[in-house]
Amino acid sequence: MDISYNGQWGYHPLLISLDNTKEPLCLVNRSGNRPSHEQADEYLDKAIVLCERAGFQCILLRGDTDFTQTWKLDEWDARGNVTFIFGADDTRAMEARVQAAAATDWRRLERPAKYQVQTQERQKPENVKERIVRERGYTNFVLQWEEVAEFDYRPARCKRTYRMIAFRKQIAVEKGQEVLFHQYRYFFYLTNDRTSTPEQIVFSANGRCDQENLIEQLKNGVKAMRNPLDNLHSNWAYLVMSNLAWSLKAWCGLLLPVTGGWDARHEQEKRPLVRMEFKRFLGAIVRLPCQIVRTGRRINGGIVSAV
Repeated sequence: MDISYNGQWGYHPLLISLDNTKEPLCLVNRSGNRPSHEQADEYLDKAIVLCERAGFQCILLRGDTDFTQTWKLDEWDARGNVTFIFGADDTRAMEARVQAAAATDWRRLERPAKYQVQTQERQKPENVKERIVRERGYTNFVLQWEEVAEFDYRPARCKRTYRMIAFRKQIAVEKGQEVLFHQYRYFFYLTNDRTSTPEQIVFSANGRCDQENLIEQLKNGVKAMRNPLDNLHSNWAYLVMSNLAWSLKAWCGLLLPVTGGWDARHEQEKRPLVRMEFKRFLGAIVRLPCQIVRTGRRINGGIVSAV
């Protein structure tokens, strides 16, 4: 145990998960003062081998800027079956490069709807928070639009050139009803995906944010990160054993039978179970609610509901 970046005592686990099923592939317990990317390249290699043994023919690695292992990119690209999308640091040199680009190099990013309206679109309620912020004259940041561009880029530790996707947001800084000025915020993604559009790269990179929900479930669902023991290796074993409960939930959904002419419907029924929160899974699948009835000289147990 050691002091982390925010001054608290604890550990700093490394988690590598399979996005298809939210299963943890690699779990490494580390001292609290270790950087987030430490040993990531080693365990990403192990995760690749594990996925290949499982039969996956194409493997996509995703991570934020700290996980851009530039000394490993050429090796992963040479494998042929590994694609990566990693965040890149927003430096002055990167911003200067995209600011010098022509206006025609940028394309407006249109995000797809979160869901398809089956009947008619519902009326949106009033945004009360937005109204109060404007009425009281607080500084407000309002997104205007999003744009993408791309250029070739070779990291310092690489011998190959890759695609750098530049993603920027124009934000209006408002105070009350007045717009003070506009500003850009930049994000960069480094990838060896040479077929997808820049928009698809950005959407795929944004999908990595669902990893935060998995971390929350491991913390508060299966309570794997409580660290109840007295040393790093004991807590590491506890971490791995507790996470097996989460993996069993995913396997429970994946092992549902798919038979007859209902394949598509059964596949749709699997997904909610695989993505279900652990607390709900316990209540719906694991625990059997019972009613204990005390009568004269005997106790009757009656199952109220069971799955």
